[in-house]
Amino acid sequence: METAGSVTGLSRTERKARERAKILQQEEQRKAFKLVSKILKKTEADWTKEDVAMLQQSEGVVQELKQRKTKRETLKRKLEEVFDDPEELKLKVKQLATAIRKAKHPVVYTGAGISTAASIPDYRGPSGVWTLLQKGRSVSVSDLSEAEPTLTHMCIMKLHENKLVQHVVSQNCDGLHLRSGLPRSALSELHGNMYIEVCTGCSPAREGIHLFDVTTHRHGTGRRCPKCGGELRDTIVHFGERGTLEQPLNWKGAEKADLILCLGSSLKVLKKYACLWCMNRAPSKRPELYIVNLQWTPKDDLAVLKIHGKCDDVLKLLMEELNIEIPAYDKSKDPIFSLSTPLRPDEEDSHSRKLITPPEGLEVCSQEVVHDSGGASVSGGWFGRGYSKGRKKKR
Repeated sequence: METAGSVTGLSRTERKARERAKILQQEEQRKAFKLVSKILKKTEADWTKEDVAMLQQSEGVVQELKQRKTKRETLKRKLEEVFDDPEELKLKVKQLATAIRKAKHPVVYTGAGISTAASIPDYRGPSGVWTLLQKGRSVSVSDLSEAEPTLTHMCIMKLHENKLVQHVVSQNCDGLHLRSGLPRSALSELHGNMYIEVCTGCSPAREGIHLFDVTTHRHGTGRRCPKCGGELRDTIVHFGERGTLEQPLNWKGAEKADLILCLGSSLKVLKKYACLWCMNRAPSKRPELYIVNLQWTPKDDLAVLKIHGKCDDVLKLLMEELNIEIPAYDKSKDPIFSLSTPLRPDEEDSHSRKLITPPEGLEVCSQEVVHDSGGASVSGGWFGRGYSKGRKKKR
C-alpha cells in the first residue's frame, strides 16, 4: 500500500504516470465488467469457447456481478407489495383481536401508510416519495390541509376510548391523529406536527396550534412569542435531520407496553429509536410485536404476526371482531378548531398557506397551550431540532 510520504516524494512526472496508470486500470476493469455482464446474460448453451475462457479469467468479476444481481433481486422483493388472501386475512385479524383483548398495555405505532387513504403519499411504497425520487421521477405536491382523518385514524381513536389502546406513537407530521379526536395525552409525535409552532425561549415550552401548515425548511416561522418575544419554530424533523431527545416528551403512556401494533410503517426509521422497542428489557420481557404492512420491514423476523393488508381493511375487520362501531369523522367536532391560536393583527401576512376551513356556522374557539410534562394536561411529544434547537441546557 502506498503511503502519503511515498507519493509526496515522487516527481511531478512520476505522479502523473501513476495517475495515468490508475485511470487505465479502472478503464480495463469497466471493460471487463461490461464484457462479463454481456456473457452472463446469455444462456450457458450459447456460450462460446472465448466466453468460457473469459469467465475463467475473470472469476472475481463474475462473483461481484452475481452478488450485485442477488442484492438487486433481494431489494426488489422487499419493495414488492404482498396481499394476504381474504380468508387468511380474517384469521390473522382474529388472532390480533385476541392478543389485544389479553394485553394490559397495548400501544400503536403508526407510519405514512395509514394516511394514504387521505391522499397523502407514503415514502417507500411503489408510488412513495423516496421510491419515485430514486427512480428520477417527479413527485406531485399534495395539499395536506385538505386531508381528513382516515378510517384507521378513527378506529385508533375509538380503540383508545374503549381502553384497548393505551398510547399512540406516530412518525407522521400530518396532524390527523390530533384531528381524529385522540387525546394529546395519549399521543407522541416523533417527527412533529405540521400545525404546531413552539417558543424555544419559554420554559416550560409554549406552543401555538394554527389552522395552516407552519413548517419551514429553516424551522423559524417568522412569528414571535407573545410572552417573551422569542422566535417561534416549527416542530418538524426534516429529512436528513436527527431527533435529539432520548425519548418522546410524552413517553410515559407507552413505556409500559406489553403489545406493539405497527400500522403502515416501513420501520426503517423507527427501528433506530431503541427506546421504542424496550431494548433495556430482557428479550423475554419485551412487548409482543404485530405488524400490518404490505412490504417487508426490518422487524418482520421479530414479529409474532405479520399481516399483509391495507390498514383501513385490517382495522375494519378488527373493529368487527371486537364488536366496536367505527365512528365517522365529523369536521364540526375536529379538536383543531378549539385548540387553534388566532394570529395577531401584525401576523396576518406571516404565511401564505391554505387554511383548514371550519364548517359553516362553527365558531372557532382558541386557547394557548403550555407544555408541562408534570401537569395534568400533557402535550404530544416530539423529537427533533424543531423543538430542541435553541433551548439552553440546564447546568
